[in-house]
Amino acid sequence: MENRLKFASKVGLIAATVGSAVGLGNVWRFPAEAQANGGAAFLLLYVVCVFLLGVPVMLSEFALGRGGCSDAIGSFKNLGAKRGWWAVGGLAILASYIILCFYMVVAGWTFEYLWQSVTGVLYAPVEGLTDLNGQFTYRMKEFISESWNPLINTYIMIGLNIVILMVGVQKGIERLSNILMPVLFVILVVFCCVALTLPKASEGLEFFLRPDFSKINTKVALNAIGQAFFSLSLGMGILITYSSYFPSDTRLGKTAVTVSLLDLLVAVMMGLIIFPAVMTFHLEGEGLRGATLVFITLPEVFAQMPLTQLWSVLFFLLLLVAALTSCISIAEVSIAFLQDRLHWSRVKATLAVLLPLLVFSSVCSLSQGPLSHITLCGMNIFDFLDNLATNIFLPLGSIFMCIYMGWFAPRGFFRGELSNGGSLSVPYFGVLRFILRWVAPLLIGWILLSNFL
Repeated sequence: MENRLKFASKVGLIAATVGSAVGLGNVWRFPAEAQANGGAAFLLLYVVCVFLLGVPVMLSEFALGRGGCSDAIGSFKNLGAKRGWWAVGGLAILASYIILCFYMVVAGWTFEYLWQSVTGVLYAPVEGLTDLNGQFTYRMKEFISESWNPLINTYIMIGLNIVILMVGVQKGIERLSNILMPVLFVILVVFCCVALTLPKASEGLEFFLRPDFSKINTKVALNAIGQAFFSLSLGMGILITYSSYFPSDTRLGKTAVTVSLLDLLVAVMMGLIIFPAVMTFHLEGEGLRGATLVFITLPEVFAQMPLTQLWSVLFFLLLLVAALTSCISIAEVSIAFLQDRLHWSRVKATLAVLLPLLVFSSVCSLSQGPLSHITLCGMNIFDFLDNLATNIFLPLGSIFMCIYMGWFAPRGFFRGELSNGGSLSVPYFGVLRFILRWVAPLLIGWILLSNFL
């Protein structure tokens, strides 16, 4: 364990961990949730949930990963946990791999839209359609339901992930994160500056930043908790795996707060970009759900702005960066497992994890088109896997993680990790342990049960 490769620098550590958290959950899920749940009211609850629940659960995963110094299963074993607790790590690995199967498809979609933005094809007129919304709706449905084009883009993303991950933790993951995370924030700043100069920016900001407390209800609270956990990548085994690469002198509390703040900043910046644009171009009546927001609404906004192609290229580059860093971190969970448990080489483990996606991700992609007639619980394969992993496996894993760290971890282990062996003060430990023992499991369980009610 002492010889385990570590992140080379504190900047690289933060960049890689932020990159693992920042993804499509921030870029397209957060604005959609904010619009559907009252704007500023949702934002306020989301911020509370990030720090009241997200940071404590993140700290528990950090402590487990660095202290266990192994993969999501091995970290439990190294702490002497009984076999039943190993299953929590196994569930995280399974959930992350299921997510990777369909997430790679979405990453392929972003690559295609970046390419279409560069070539200008995305904004070419569609015969028989004059309405912008109709044009982009047609293009999205036509592309996603095709057989070969989405598959080719998915294979490109799989290949790109293989190249990066085979290089290793420092030269692959850390070096890429050091480049891509600053690029992502620069693009976000540029878009914020442009959005805030739009004619109805003030109306968008009022919706997003002035809370109407009458909008807060049980549904909004549930959605805010769910968004906090989803956007911070909790329960996937990512943070356990990445923290096993943390040097022993890493301040876990400071790191968790820094990562959460930067992750929150990305989500807020997306709100500052989306809502002024939506108000200015009178798109507030349109649903901003997921793919609709990214592949229909935003191209419609760009088409009505000067320098259409530039903004489109920058946005889909931003989206591709978020998708790529997320795919890399999700894949690393399974790669670390094969390296630590089976003692496989980096190259062998990477190929074993990613090459099967040529089949699994293909099935997910085709389920949007030629295989759409195959359904599970009334959903196509893509949507079924999304629902199974994000709405069931992740909450379950997070509940058991909280229970283990709150009640069953070796005595003094958690405090010792947070204090770096007693060298740091952790006056918040009592509150943290109370949240992990009682508050977090109950609220996460509430989310889980709400999926069946």
